[in-house]
Amino acid sequence: LQKILIEGCGIRSIARILTISLTTVLKRIRSIACKITKPPIIQNKEYELDEICTYIKKKTRKYWIVYALRKDTKEVIDFTIGNRTNRTLNVVTDTLMLSNASKVYTDKLPNYGWLLPKEIHCTKRHGTNHIERKNLSLRTHLKRLNRRTICYSKSIGILMACLKIYFWG
Repeated sequence: LQKILIEGCGIRSIARILTISLTTVLKRIRSIACKITKPPIIQNKEYELDEICTYIKKKTRKYWIVYALRKDTKEVIDFTIGNRTNRTLNVVTDTLMLSNASKVYTDKLPNYGWLLPKEIHCTKRHGTNHIERKNLSLRTHLKRLNRRTICYSKSIGILMACLKIYFWG
């Protein structure tokens, strides 16, 4: 189920391929995601931080996936889903602050300047190459994140479960 989900199949196509009901697929996705734990946070590393836009139910209900990537291993450390506000961004930046990050590379979104100390915050030109590449891979592998598609997430819970499986599964 995990491999099929990551290959870009939607929930309905997974149900057709495995010849099981749609609700069974959703239950299995949730149960797999519940068993996955976040990776341990390692101190004094460099991170990249970015957000990617998606929507839930309809295109007027925009949500943002904010996540941090460890620069040396390209492993996702933490992520959250919500509106593009300081509260949503703060969930991930707090994790980075607890890890005693040596440097955090972001794009030039002004909110990061308010949430991260100037000593560790960096917006240099090629600082976010790895996370931008990860954004493209996410859009390629998870059909629900494509920009021009008829696939979408009906709930934040399922989107969160799919991302957990993709990032840490």
